[in-house]
Amino acid sequence: MVCQVSTSEEHVALARELAALVERRVVDPLEILFGDGDPVGPVRERLRIEAEVWAAQLLGPDGRTAVGAAARLIAALYPGDGPFDPPDAWWGTAFGRAVARRAGHPGREAVPFSTAGAMLGITRQGVHDLVKRAKLDRHPDGGVTTRSIQERLNRPQERHAARHDHR
Repeated sequence: MVCQVSTSEEHVALARELAALVERRVVDPLEILFGDGDPVGPVRERLRIEAEVWAAQLLGPDGRTAVGAAARLIAALYPGDGPFDPPDAWWGTAFGRAVARRAGHPGREAVPFSTAGAMLGITRQGVHDLVKRAKLDRHPDGGVTTRSIQERLNRPQERHAARHDHR
């Protein structure tokens, strides 16, 4: 799947969000566990660099690298016994948008219309209209295929138009 070149604005927003997310979910708990002193100081410094790298991987031209980065980050930041199934609002974050574009919905071949709308940044009714006009594919078991959502997100006009919260 071809992914369009990202903007530096997208990269900066994604790197900031990833750094904050990893700090909140990984580094802060380590600091609590380790107690006094600053044993996680070097980790915080390294995190800033790694967040830039992760953002570049997620937004870069290599699809395999992007999907791998998305999988590693999701596994580390959202561990659980069941499949990754974030709330619809998550898809509106910089990380959620990057994952939707590069990996679709991890582990899901199809999603409900409401989730498809969240992934695309449009209303559920907008998704219904796109399915009716054969711009998105309905899955035989219901919902919308994640592949068709990815394809739509990777169209140049969609990437920049759909993400300005035109709900």
